Amino acid sequence: MKDDKEKFSYTYSSKQQEEIDRILKKYMPSEESVLDKLRRLDKEAERPGTVASVTAGVIGSLVLGFGMCCSLEWELFLTGTVIGMIGIAIIAAAYPLFRLLTKKQRKKIAPQMIELSKTLK
Repeated sequence: MKDDKEKFSYTYSSKQQEEIDRILKKYMPSEESVLDKLRRLDKEAERPGTVASVTAGVIGSLVLGFGMCCSLEWELFLTGTVIGMIGIAIIAAAYPLFRLLTKKQRKKIAPQMIELSKTLK
């Protein structure tokens, strides 16, 4: 009996340690690295183009659907066809709109990106 009381036992769980580290990381003040800043700026450059293109795509789809409804349900074939073609044009303009807005935004933040990238070299 005396030997059992004097024994030292230790169990280690790497999963448990990883979970502890993850929890502690939430409470530690975080410093954004230069690479993280570059990634964040790149995402921010695409955000306005993404929002505008998704909005154009949704609106174009709704206009196209309304045109189909006019043609099929209300028997306004010519009106529905014209409205549907307008919807298709709006949908087709979504990707060029994304490219245009993203290009403008990247040009706007280019000096900041170049300055940050110089610190990495």
